[in-house]
Amino acid sequence: MENKTIARTLRLLSQLMELHEVNPFKIKSVANAYFKVDKLPFALKDKPVEDIDKIDGIGKSLAGKIIELLQTGELKELNDIIQQTPEGVVEMLGIKGIGPKKILIIWRTLGIESIGELYYACNENRLIEAKGFGLKTQEEIKNAIEFKLAANGRFLYAQVEGFANTLHDQLAEWLAKVDKHSLLAFAGQYRRACEIIDELELVIGAEQIESVKVNLESFEPLSLIAGEDAFITTTATGIRIKIYVVNKSDFYLEWFTLTGNTEHVEKVLKLAGDGPFSNEEEIYSKAGLAFIEPELREDFDEIEKAAKNELPKLVTYEDLKGSLHNHSTWSDGVHTLEQMAVYCKETLNLQYLGICDHSKTAVYAKGLNEQRVFGQHQEIEELNKKLAPFKIFKGIESDILSDGSLDYPDEVLKTFDFVVASVHSNLRMDEVKATARLLKAIENPYTTILGHPTGRLLLSRAGYPINYKKIIDACAANNVVIEINANPLRLDLDWRWQRYALEKGVLLSVNPDAHRTEGFHDMRYGILVARKGGLSADKCLNAFSLEEITAYFDERSLAVSG
Repeated sequence: MENKTIARTLRLLSQLMELHEVNPFKIKSVANAYFKVDKLPFALKDKPVEDIDKIDGIGKSLAGKIIELLQTGELKELNDIIQQTPEGVVEMLGIKGIGPKKILIIWRTLGIESIGELYYACNENRLIEAKGFGLKTQEEIKNAIEFKLAANGRFLYAQVEGFANTLHDQLAEWLAKVDKHSLLAFAGQYRRACEIIDELELVIGAEQIESVKVNLESFEPLSLIAGEDAFITTTATGIRIKIYVVNKSDFYLEWFTLTGNTEHVEKVLKLAGDGPFSNEEEIYSKAGLAFIEPELREDFDEIEKAAKNELPKLVTYEDLKGSLHNHSTWSDGVHTLEQMAVYCKETLNLQYLGICDHSKTAVYAKGLNEQRVFGQHQEIEELNKKLAPFKIFKGIESDILSDGSLDYPDEVLKTFDFVVASVHSNLRMDEVKATARLLKAIENPYTTILGHPTGRLLLSRAGYPINYKKIIDACAANNVVIEINANPLRLDLDWRWQRYALEKGVLLSVNPDAHRTEGFHDMRYGILVARKGGLSADKCLNAFSLEEITAYFDERSLAVSG
């Protein structure tokens, strides 16, 4: 074992000891040994074992650890302390700019146990209330996490969207000078609105194809290299880019081929032939199919439905009439209830807002006890008079407790217009227990919407294991809506299960889980994955008009009380 490996091991041990608040003198001793070992002018593995404790700064105790590492390749003390530490907390030690002291607060005080949860907390503005953290520190941590995630070469759709739009505009401007009649468009994962983007693919249909190819490597915003079938590069932030240049007459066939997944493309072209085609609509027409929107081209059942002309009219952002599942300063939101409502009414031109601050068990998020619930309801009633005909619905995001119960007794639950039931704690249950927990919550007559069903955080935390079919079937049986949480870190319910939910007659709701006014715009990302899932406006709860959703909530309330 090399000195650097031994030093890194000792450093990790000292950091974890600090996290677990071991004797400060012992921590300092191990930390000093890390520095000492890292600077030694000779290899410890070549040193006689009996001489290691004679090295300046390394006594018998530390020498024992080093010898154990050299002889076994591991350190029992380190293994033991790792076993006591959540894996995600250990990973946090690799984030630049935060040390054990801050991680201890993040873990013990805020209850955050993974990098994904930490990134989500930064977006929710939760860190600034903790001791030793401010807005600047929170932003630095967020940026460091984004850098760490980028190193893996995978990105959330929302993370690349701004860059992608700018790149498209720059490339279009460049093409106007080189080949002004060319065509340009995104293909691949980005055009299909996949939640995770591994690379950006663009297609150029050129009239002056040789001129475009010769000059593309000098396109200044990128350092492109001519590959076998495309121009390729990776940006400084880790985004992989491929630009395909084809004859303009072949553009629509190539665009189609590079957009859908392989199975979808092969099945359609087997029916449509090789072209040429004047547009994508002609490809589907010659295949005897209705046009299939890019988001659906994943080889599920879209081809069969297109053949029978049974494809849904996909929901659009403009279909939304209101926003449900949002937070305010009553719990962990950034903006007041009135600010959230006014923004919905005046900036977004929506008809209603569903406020769902955290329930009492969510102490970390200033969850509402019964007295504060009453206080918020009074404010809502005053604001509804002031903002009419716009309406604020009295909602709550009730924690689903470990046994599946909701967070308030029935006499409190019945005072809400609707209840979003969500899991926020004890995420390590096995599938049987996690499913049973959700089933009990779904069967509670006061549960209106099942919030972020799996608790996943994309690229950083897998959702807890559940039996999707049992959960969706239970929602259908109990008339419970399933949320598509539109936060780009969640996008949960996954689009792959939305189709099954729709087949079972379950309504879906595109909820931003907004903690500030800017968060409402996340509904766009929810709409993208809702379209992938085949959602139409008539099956989307918050596409209901104010009159329709009021009637829906009233009908549910009568059913419970009756």
